[in-house]
Amino acid sequence: MKVRIFGFILASALVLTACKTTGLNIAPKADLREVVNSSDVILVDVRIPEQYEAGTAKNAINIPLAELQNTMDSLKGKKVVVFCNKGIQADQAMEILNKNGVEAYDGTSWKNVKAIQDEKLSGK
Repeated sequence: MKVRIFGFILASALVLTACKTTGLNIAPKADLREVVNSSDVILVDVRIPEQYEAGTAKNAINIPLAELQNTMDSLKGKKVVVFCNKGIQADQAMEILNKNGVEAYDGTSWKNVKAIQDEKLSGK
């Protein structure tokens, strides 16, 4: 009986460990600070124009979420950081960009991206 229990536990352990992936195909997560501050990034505020005009990150362009699909050609082949007020629209934008093969990063909110930019300026 003990041999059967041991055999069952051993077989279970082998099955469980065999199912684990090695993660070789997963790209390392980039440091958002580095991406935001890189010279070749496009910062995209996906909020409506009125919100964008009320305040945004430095050098950000405004492409409202509803228009993002129509501007895909101008973003392909570029590094893009998307953001909005709280991250909900940015999540949706990430999904659209990823489906279209754009190298996209989630900046979450414009205040988060602005804080990253301000951090660099203050030398932190």
